[in-house]
Amino acid sequence: MVEMSATGLKAKLSAISKENSEKPARIGVGGGLHLLVKPNQKPGTGAWVLRVMIDGKRRDMGLGVYPSVGLADARLAALEARSAVAKGQDPISIRHGKKADRNKPKSMTFKAAAQACYESRVGTWRNSKHAAQWISTLETYVFPKIGSKSVSEVTVGDVHSVLKPIWSKIPETATRVRGRIENVMSYATASGFRPAGPNPASWRGNLSEILGAPSRLKATVRRTKGRGENKPSLPFNELPIFMIELAAKVGISALALRFGILTAARPGEVRAMTWEDIDFESRVWIVPGAKMKGGKTHFVPLSHVALDILKEVLPLKHNRNDFVFPSRKKETALSDMSLSMLLRGMAHNGVESGMRPRWADPEGHSVVPHGFRATFKAWSLANSWPDHLSEKALSHSDKDRVRAAYAREPLTEERRPMMQAWADWCCKN
Repeated sequence: MVEMSATGLKAKLSAISKENSEKPARIGVGGGLHLLVKPNQKPGTGAWVLRVMIDGKRRDMGLGVYPSVGLADARLAALEARSAVAKGQDPISIRHGKKADRNKPKSMTFKAAAQACYESRVGTWRNSKHAAQWISTLETYVFPKIGSKSVSEVTVGDVHSVLKPIWSKIPETATRVRGRIENVMSYATASGFRPAGPNPASWRGNLSEILGAPSRLKATVRRTKGRGENKPSLPFNELPIFMIELAAKVGISALALRFGILTAARPGEVRAMTWEDIDFESRVWIVPGAKMKGGKTHFVPLSHVALDILKEVLPLKHNRNDFVFPSRKKETALSDMSLSMLLRGMAHNGVESGMRPRWADPEGHSVVPHGFRATFKAWSLANSWPDHLSEKALSHSDKDRVRAAYAREPLTEERRPMMQAWADWCCKN
């Protein structure tokens, strides 16, 4: 028998397409291999089928679609299949087994998946401190328990075992840990290291059913530590006297704290401020989104007193990217503790143990740097400044998403009279 050539196959296909038959046609090419051409199929195409006897039964095995799989390739595949049958093997089962292996998730430990997830996010963090905290919390609380376990085998029970010991003790940290585990599991699924399906670290309808609401637990912990619901803040009527004492303090920490109070900024934003963020001509501090809690650029109109503080530390400037309030090492920012310790000393020095701090909130808790933002808010309300202006000054995001979408103007100049009035109040004595 003369073996069919590629040219002969094309001729057969052409003839079949002209017949317009409603029945499937088969073009045999030898050795049980044929090209199946179905009715209404695109002219010049077909499906390769090999008929073999496996365990005494006739089986049809697909070998691909013509012309994507040519005649020579189909013959080679048929030869391999017949060879397997001759050895007592089932080529169809073997092929299905290989497909199953390809669909099976690759193996990776949770720790390795977390490291890979962390590296994929490099460059997306607001700052290096946040990036370090992301991985360090997993190293502390998660890796010792499930770090060596295959990420494909991590269950809701495993995640619960990690979170349960810390959920009621340090709920804020525990909440972040849960979110980071969820991130790692999602990354593992997207990367093929875990089969598709529910994320064992998801909250709603999952861990929410077996763990207490984190918001309530956070409030309980804060009350237990005697800190109340919010950061202890100084009543605004006491602020002018406090500012006199603070102005008498010498050093970068005192200047940074004064500047933060005058601008109602977060301590971290003040500490991260560099000279390139200051526009002296417009008298505006432009805080890049990367340095902001909400990730959006913030504009702070500077009062005369705030500008005077900047001019006082200006001699320390060497480059545009130098910190305005540098640490003793010059190339690093002040630590958060430097401001806290300064304020703690002002509140407790000369006060007997157990007595009310000199500078405290109405409940007797020693004030903290962040609390002066609440002092500013209370002052603005008492002095009838529009709420939307004071909220802009505090860089608070509007919880109403629709309203927030339209309220995108920074209102920098509209806020300037308010910030100057605030500075005048702070320094009125």
